[in-house]
Amino acid sequence: MGSLCDAEYKFDCVILHGNVATAADVGHYDIAIKDGKVVLLAPANMLKNCAARRVIDAEGAYVTPGGVDAHVHLAEPSLFGKGQSADDYTNGSRSAIAGGTTTIITFAPQLKSETSLLPALDRNFAEASKGAYCDYSFHLIIANPTREALGNLVTIRERGISSVKIYMRYEALHLRDNQILDVLLKARAEGITTLIQQKLLDPKYHATSRPPILETEATNCAISLGQLVCAPILIVHVSSPAAAEIIRNAQSLEHPVYAETCPQYAFLTRDALDKPGFEGAKAVCSPPPRDSAKDLEGTWTYLKNGTFTILSSDHCPFRYDDTINGKKAALSCDAPNGHFKHIPNGCPGVETRLPLVFSSQRLAPERFAALTSTNPAKLYGLYPRKSALIPGVSDADLTIWYPPGRLDPFCISNKALNHNVDYTPYEGMEVSQWPRYTLLRGEVAWDRDGGGWWVTKELPSGMYQSIDSVLSYEKGMIDRELELW
Repeated sequence: MGSLCDAEYKFDCVILHGNVATAADVGHYDIAIKDGKVVLLAPANMLKNCAARRVIDAEGAYVTPGGVDAHVHLAEPSLFGKGQSADDYTNGSRSAIAGGTTTIITFAPQLKSETSLLPALDRNFAEASKGAYCDYSFHLIIANPTREALGNLVTIRERGISSVKIYMRYEALHLRDNQILDVLLKARAEGITTLIQQKLLDPKYHATSRPPILETEATNCAISLGQLVCAPILIVHVSSPAAAEIIRNAQSLEHPVYAETCPQYAFLTRDALDKPGFEGAKAVCSPPPRDSAKDLEGTWTYLKNGTFTILSSDHCPFRYDDTINGKKAALSCDAPNGHFKHIPNGCPGVETRLPLVFSSQRLAPERFAALTSTNPAKLYGLYPRKSALIPGVSDADLTIWYPPGRLDPFCISNKALNHNVDYTPYEGMEVSQWPRYTLLRGEVAWDRDGGGWWVTKELPSGMYQSIDSVLSYEKGMIDRELELW
């Protein structure tokens, strides 16, 4: 019997000396990749003599599953008044790859005037297929739950979509309680998870107008509606410890309630809104960053103890200096510092999500992998093809970090980021880690030391895409696993 490294047994890529961290454990392994799949995990240094098209020495650095960012806004029309998404699928997905994320889940919004969900899905598929750098799937936003639209849930499930999103606020999208119940009942019947988004002039007053008590009230309401029909729900971008505690109490009673938070609620406080003039608009998002370091500590506590299921970016990009579609569209003669209710809500963050959290060293590596990759992959039907290292089953989507002491700490600068936004709310924050390599299905898509971008397939349009078909449309992705623990 020949060894794994016989000449005829060749790999496309071998990663040596990795400190491999999954949601289950951490161990020292070599990883072999063939035809875009993980094909072998072996004890460290065992594969050093194997023939491979490419060999990457991780040098003892952490190797984690490629990030799965389940909350990304790209190429969206103006839905909430002023402002329009600055990132399309090309530059948004480039930014994701540079930050170690290999799969994004974006939003396909139904318009209030549409009676069907299918045009929204088709529009976003057409936009994404123009040239995304990473794999992608969609959440369907339901704005008009007609009988036809609810009937479409069968079709979108067959097409691989495992989640819908509904709003309890925003005039363009909000649903009444009876409509929410209709969606929850039909979604439960089709095995679809429902995401629920809960219900003064200068930017600093944005937080005053949206105090934590409103978030806790909306969280209570959403959980109660879910309990009425025993439907699984996920409360998105939870910002306050009080709301997280309500969710934890519901989870302790074994209700199918999941929760998401975002880096802005772990790294930013109200001080970011309280900057002079209009500068605070850069941190205007909903819910707003909370009051103090105590609130940040609360977020980390609930990240560690399992209350939060996933940690997404809520990447919602608007350019700051754009007076037509960006943040400064809120400026007027009557409000020279901008009226907070007109400031486009959202912050960029798909590229900085993983480096910020990983550099903080506040989560065990296993918990980091679970929150940023494995749990969202399981929740939305992508596991074990995504965010696992099961030989012959899992795509070789991997993020390789720097070994200890190799990378000097540095401050985040928007000039170094790859999104189409002219600022980052994390400007000047120090990080000690950044993805050294990002691999998408075995191909190196990002090599920081080698100059950044490595692309694998040129499209006729001149754009680059490393996927052959949209991930969510593949039949094998329809069956999902909701049990996260």
